[in-house]
Amino acid sequence: MQKIAFIGTGVMGASMAGHLLAAGYPLCVYNRTRSKADALVEAGAVWKDSPFEAAKGADVVITILGYPSDVEAVYLGERGIVSVLEEGAVAIDMTTSSPLLAQQIAEVGSRRGIGILDAPVSGGDLGAREARLSVMVGGERSVFEKAKPILEVMGRNIVYQGAAGAGQHTKMCNQIAIAGGMVAIGESLAYAKKAGLDAGTVLESISAGAAGSWSMSNLVPRALEGDFAPGFFVKHFVKDMKIALESAREMELELPGLELAKNLFEQLVAAGGEDEGTQALFRLFLERE
Repeated sequence: MQKIAFIGTGVMGASMAGHLLAAGYPLCVYNRTRSKADALVEAGAVWKDSPFEAAKGADVVITILGYPSDVEAVYLGERGIVSVLEEGAVAIDMTTSSPLLAQQIAEVGSRRGIGILDAPVSGGDLGAREARLSVMVGGERSVFEKAKPILEVMGRNIVYQGAAGAGQHTKMCNQIAIAGGMVAIGESLAYAKKAGLDAGTVLESISAGAAGSWSMSNLVPRALEGDFAPGFFVKHFVKDMKIALESAREMELELPGLELAKNLFEQLVAAGGEDEGTQALFRLFLERE
């Protein structure tokens, strides 16, 4: 089976790598904080001391990192993985990152005979644990077909979106829809509280109707229970919204709803919530008098 290097074993990456290991793929791993890869190593993965070392001899490299700056450093920086992968290898970046950067990495990879895919995911920690992530893929179609069996180990909805950068642009569409929806849900909760209603009972009614959404069904119950542990970090969502707004400006597109959502999440960051889950936004609304 193809030898896989998995770089980034955080909240989502650890589960995704675990599915590949369970499927029988020879797996080596690297993470900036080694302890987050300990369970994978105990299960049979091989630890490597750097992304460069992990990529050596790998048929496929998968990365899921924090920020575009991390992606750029891991792929294109000194001892970047593009410089060590052999011709015919495939690298799949599953970070939510810049579409422009995805295109740049694909161009460098193409010159070296390396297939590059941008394949960000949606579904959060739960989707990662249950291997039912939605994966949005950009890159050459032939590379996508080669990598699809691996992607299907980690997700259920694997969709080819187009050329390099298309996966990231699709993820921006996803994040824009989520951001606006979460603000609307927050306002709904604030209204329920002001009207003297029980938020949990209101949720029981409206989540089953036309207003229902993944965020409403999965994130609001956590918030109502006071559970703000990260399935997806607030700081990473703010990063995603900034990327979307930057890309929109490049296309001369105004997104006022996304601007509002970003401002609200930045209030949450200013209040110390950057390492909480995105459901912490609802606390801003639930605590309003």
